[in-house]
Amino acid sequence: MANIRPRERSAIIQSLRAGVTPRIGLEYIQVGRVNEVKALIEDLDNIEQGGSAFRIIIGDFGAGKSFFLQLIRYIALEKGMVVINADMSPDRRLFASNGQARNLYKELARNLATRAHPEGNAMIPLVEKFITEQRRVADAEGKDVERVIKDKLNSLSELVDGYDFAQVIATYWKAYNEGNGDLKNNVIRYLRGEYTSRADARRDLGVRAIVEDNNVYDHIKLLARFVTQAGYKGLLVNLDEVVNLYKLPSQRARSSNYEQVLRILNDCLQGSAESLGFLLGGTPEFLMDQRKGLYSYEALHSRLAENTFAQIANVVDYHSPILMLQNLSPEEIYVLLCNIRNVFAGGNKDKYILPDEALKAFLEHCSKNIGDAYFRTPRNTIKAFVDLLSIVEQNPDLSWQSLIGNIKIDSETDNSLVTIADDDKLTETVIKKEDDKTSKADDNADDDELTSFTL
Repeated sequence: MANIRPRERSAIIQSLRAGVTPRIGLEYIQVGRVNEVKALIEDLDNIEQGGSAFRIIIGDFGAGKSFFLQLIRYIALEKGMVVINADMSPDRRLFASNGQARNLYKELARNLATRAHPEGNAMIPLVEKFITEQRRVADAEGKDVERVIKDKLNSLSELVDGYDFAQVIATYWKAYNEGNGDLKNNVIRYLRGEYTSRADARRDLGVRAIVEDNNVYDHIKLLARFVTQAGYKGLLVNLDEVVNLYKLPSQRARSSNYEQVLRILNDCLQGSAESLGFLLGGTPEFLMDQRKGLYSYEALHSRLAENTFAQIANVVDYHSPILMLQNLSPEEIYVLLCNIRNVFAGGNKDKYILPDEALKAFLEHCSKNIGDAYFRTPRNTIKAFVDLLSIVEQNPDLSWQSLIGNIKIDSETDNSLVTIADDDKLTETVIKKEDDKTSKADDNADDDELTSFTL
């Protein structure tokens, strides 16, 4: 195996110990999910050809959704695409009225990444690449750079707020040409969705339209068109932790966000969106709950329902908008642990600090403690194994046999959900009643207010 650079080794180990997905070095630890990856690569190829894609990745907590999304992100970057990603939260939604949707756009723009800038914050390099290419064209044809830029961006005018977007990009060239750093910063602020007042945008940039709660998706489509004109293959949008939409206490707020999901789904599947793909990561409850999940919204339920023939044949339809992550097998978990051991050794087999027997003993211990959860939702298994490697690495005199028997591993749970102690003498019905009362109250109040209730 190839040697692993210390920077990548450190990033992978630190991420796995924290129970989060590494942003780099995924190729060193990826196992399984071959058919799912092939299906998503087909989607990326379609985006490259000017098409669109929409997928909802469904899996239990700890099953590897975030890792899978990061893997597809890595592949998209390698293909020459631009990727924006964000985790949904109560303060970051697809639709809102108090700035939460704009917060989502700001997070997406902050994480904008290219192959040359995989860590994010690539908005400035993106704009300057576009400007540089138009300067080259203008020099070759003997034309004015600003005119070339406006001609290139002319197609944006057919999209919502496209004219103002094109004006802002042209303003960046003006600021670049004049050495006006403040004006350049204002342009980047605009593109990142940081303007909260139309008056400020008009004063600074001479445009009226800004990113607002009700037009976030429109500006994502503008960004997708722009990145292709800058020479990239398309735009991929990764939205993780979408279960937070399911957890919104207000029925009106959930419906408004589900309407945006429906709009995006329709655009992508009908071909209205160009060079644009969406990946959403959520749990089975987020999808299937008939009361609060996507299936509670009839238009989404009919579009996202499982393929009947796939159910009859007991097979997986990898072309469905819903992609259920298949569990890793025990054998794949073993290969994963081998890969992690290899990362610890920097890719040098001579530096392995645990023998194969230790890996087998560790998995047997996991199986006895948490059953098949060790390979169905392997996050805690991986964290424990990395901790074991770390201790043995720092204390080479310790025997791994003496450590494995004392390792405590818990099954994966969603700690963000409300849990009630047994002695509270309360049932889930009480919570549902309170939630229903809250939803009714929200019909007469701002749907973005956080719900407060007592149990």
